[in-house]
Amino acid sequence: MSRTKRPHNIRKPAPDLIVIVTEGEKTEPNYFKKFPVYSIEFSVIGTGMNTISLIKEAEIQVEIQIDKFKEKYGEEPQETIVWCVFDKDSFSDEDFGNAINKAKAKGYKVAYSNEAFELWYLLHFHYYDMALGRDDYIVKLTEHLKRKYRKNDLFMYETLLSKQEEAIKNAKNLLSKYIPVNPSNDNPSTTVFELVEYLNQFIH
Repeated sequence: MSRTKRPHNIRKPAPDLIVIVTEGEKTEPNYFKKFPVYSIEFSVIGTGMNTISLIKEAEIQVEIQIDKFKEKYGEEPQETIVWCVFDKDSFSDEDFGNAINKAKAKGYKVAYSNEAFELWYLLHFHYYDMALGRDDYIVKLTEHLKRKYRKNDLFMYETLLSKQEEAIKNAKNLLSKYIPVNPSNDNPSTTVFELVEYLNQFIH
């Protein structure tokens, strides 16, 4: 079966398959599934797992998605890009750092947050460089959204889209203050913006 031709306005050649494996079962998938990436095969899998267990599960999920691709197109994808999305939370520095290193050793890209994914949401409203706990993120997001923030919100992508450029700028500025970068110690910090920028290049 021949595949749909890719549009000509993509900035660089698209991979055949993008697989995003997330720690959260709902929060992150609800957000990333809304990206209008229609020109390529694109899967987001929420696992409910974290750190090293997430990386192990990512290996399984990637094989599943490759098998689905083969069933659909009759051939393996020439290029598969894998992103792992997870948080520091209360996990040890060692576990968090090992998970990042193991993912990168497998060729996976990592969108991490120290301490929580909600930091990415919060950066849409203001630049924050103070360490906050997960409960504090929820309180502040509720204030900014002017409604109760819920982790399984289906509409965060649409709600925040107009502020996305500001969030990317804030996240980059925040990360730049850590020299050298040490994901386990750099609280707050997030590289979710890298995944967002990556997906945006395939939107047309």
